[in-house]
Amino acid sequence: MKRQHPCLSAEHLMARRQLLGSLAGLGVAATGMPSLYVSAFGQELQRQRKQMLIVYLDGGVSQLESWDPKPGTDTGGPFLAIPTSLPGVHISELLPYTAQQMHRLSLIRSINTRENNHARGKYLMTRGRRQEQTTDYPHLGAVTAKMLSSAESLPGFIHLESGRVLGGNPSPGGQDAAYLGPRYASVVIDDGRPPKNTRRPQGLSAQADQARRAFRRRLNQRFSQRRSAATEAYTYSFEQAAQLMKQRVIFDVSRESQQDQARYGQQGFARNCLLARRLLEHGITCVKLTHSNYDTHNENFNFHLEQLGEFDRPFATLLDDLAQRGLLEHTLVIVMSEFGRTPQINQKLGRDHWGTAWSIALAGCGIQTGAVIGKTNKNGTAVADHEVDHGRLFHTFLQAVGIDSSSHFAVGGRPIPVADPAASPIEELLT
Repeated sequence: MKRQHPCLSAEHLMARRQLLGSLAGLGVAATGMPSLYVSAFGQELQRQRKQMLIVYLDGGVSQLESWDPKPGTDTGGPFLAIPTSLPGVHISELLPYTAQQMHRLSLIRSINTRENNHARGKYLMTRGRRQEQTTDYPHLGAVTAKMLSSAESLPGFIHLESGRVLGGNPSPGGQDAAYLGPRYASVVIDDGRPPKNTRRPQGLSAQADQARRAFRRRLNQRFSQRRSAATEAYTYSFEQAAQLMKQRVIFDVSRESQQDQARYGQQGFARNCLLARRLLEHGITCVKLTHSNYDTHNENFNFHLEQLGEFDRPFATLLDDLAQRGLLEHTLVIVMSEFGRTPQINQKLGRDHWGTAWSIALAGCGIQTGAVIGKTNKNGTAVADHEVDHGRLFHTFLQAVGIDSSSHFAVGGRPIPVADPAASPIEELLT
């Protein structure tokens, strides 16, 4: 069944160079070192490296059908709450596989952003501040790529989405880094395929292609004498595109075993979960996974049955794989939306936009496992304890991966805070 978009908002119509650089910083030459020592040192660098996985449930997943069920109440709906691998914590029966991974997760059940608009809510949750006319703030993924990526050949921020986002068209990408510049903007990959235009055209020999690139580089070098932010961005984009062509195999999910492909599944989100694992294993700093569309103004229960049925098993498999492979130790996992859904069920059996009392889930590095922060009242209409907002969440995300959220970016000769200086992290959630 093809999903319709009832809301009329715009949204719904450690690499080798890193190791050598680290060794050089220690005053140690890599050549001549015992191979076992270099391997052990590289493994330690990889262990210390921090990464981020953002799982974005586009449109606003219902907290009542996911992380904060209220069965038996006037707002609870038809689904039950089930026990999880974390004693005493129950989540919706629509998430049976995720329930088995709950001991690796923590929940924040007391979010109040006071925002019910898709675009503004998305901005709040991914940028930590309200949008201003004078300043556009960078996306969480761009900030993470800027603060945590080293001199790498691959992008630091990759966004994986299925074709249902934005009415079937993939996001434009490259426009979410704001003043950090295009180097840290997202590269969008649609439906588990390698980036577009990264294969050498048919009929063009490797020798001719190499000659073309050499000629472009000479022109770039001459042009770069007029050094500016624009020329540097252009040069970087060209070199990044060349590296993507060389390393496009990293984005090829078919290289994974048939067993793993079967465990995840073949639909778009499932393949993107497997690709996310692959990208994190290859050292990508921040991966964003989008699953759409949770904007359930009508038939909320049927659509969440469908949507969370697509989400549950692949996400739980990904989380378990990250843990089993040691990646969860240095990867922060965030499962978020722009808001939740109204406790009140409307006349079309739907739930509307609700930024007043809702939930997200976290796992991985820097986060206390098995924590439940805050709570809502009996029928979920208000936060009853430990209210938090987007500003505190943004600080918490950054602090969890070792970024000083009280620091500043130097932009055009003036300091701009990395996160809202009026907010602070949720200290009891951090390790």
